[in-house]
Amino acid sequence: MIAYLEGKLLKKETDRVVLLVNHIGYEILVPAFVMETIQPKSVGDELSFYIYYYQTEHQPKPVLIGFNLEAEREFFQLFISVEAIGPMKAVKALNFPVCDIARAIESKDAGMLKRLNGIGERTANKIIATLYGRTSRFGLLRKPENGVTYAPASAAGFIEQVVEVLVGQLGHRTGEAREMVQAAVIRKPHISSAEELFDEIYRGQSLTE
Repeated sequence: MIAYLEGKLLKKETDRVVLLVNHIGYEILVPAFVMETIQPKSVGDELSFYIYYYQTEHQPKPVLIGFNLEAEREFFQLFISVEAIGPMKAVKALNFPVCDIARAIESKDAGMLKRLNGIGERTANKIIATLYGRTSRFGLLRKPENGVTYAPASAAGFIEQVVEVLVGQLGHRTGEAREMVQAAVIRKPHISSAEELFDEIYRGQSLTE
């Protein structure tokens, strides 16, 4: 199974790219929010994607779906767990950044979810019913900056694990991540797990926006 690809941009279309990796061209479907981040890229530029690999009896031809961050792929896997949303529908639906969609889910904003491509009121309510309470950490996602790679912090206890995720998966700088963690701990000193810390960070960010 293909989980990650890094190579040169060979071709770019509205909803997909062809990535040249070791003289092999891989066609990769790209959600609209990801395509927006790579619009400045030209043929020959270096690109990398975390890949969701999709192949079933009904879809015998392998489909590769690309994301900038591993956390975006993780959200996609959660999103397709909703009844009646398969990978092909999901890749077309994600025309807003993951952080915006996650915040809509956690605030039970069906109106915002109905703005996703192909998502009506019934499906929006299914998304909330299925995923509410499971997506708060994705609300902290930020778009990666062009040319910047983030090195994960060393993990030592659940606080360092949270910092590592904020930096390595959610796109925050190390200093910024530590400030977010520190503020959360000040607001709620008796946090005892990574999940609880993520929830408090998310709540703090929501209050400042």
